[in-house]
Amino acid sequence: MEKMKIIKEWWKTDQSHQKSFSDVRHRDLEFKVDDWVFLKVSPMKGIMWFGKKGKLYPNYIRSYIIIHMIGQVAYRLELQPAMSLVPLVFHVSILKKVVIDSVLIVLVDAIEVNEELTYEEILIAILDRQV
Repeated sequence: MEKMKIIKEWWKTDQSHQKSFSDVRHRDLEFKVDDWVFLKVSPMKGIMWFGKKGKLYPNYIRSYIIIHMIGQVAYRLELQPAMSLVPLVFHVSILKKVVIDSVLIVLVDAIEVNEELTYEEILIAILDRQV
């Protein structure tokens, strides 16, 4: 009985260590309606829902918009008609929020194209110098 008590104490200490590590790295994911998310896909043996296969299989595919929130952990996405066989409701664990960087967005009106379909490059800043 004493050995069983010792083993149970070891289990408790191991569980508390694991819980402390997971609590530090854990973050609650919560999305809102009209948020854009990436959909995580994993290749299933013999079934290719998303038409992707091979070594360089992407973890996430296209960004989709959330159209309905079902509870705290399930979301309904607006998928394209080609993916009609895929269920519309997904768990929060296979979604990743799309972070849009406004610096990377280039307005089409800002680029002036000539009749020869060329444009003039204008330097904005010098990023590096070398002697």
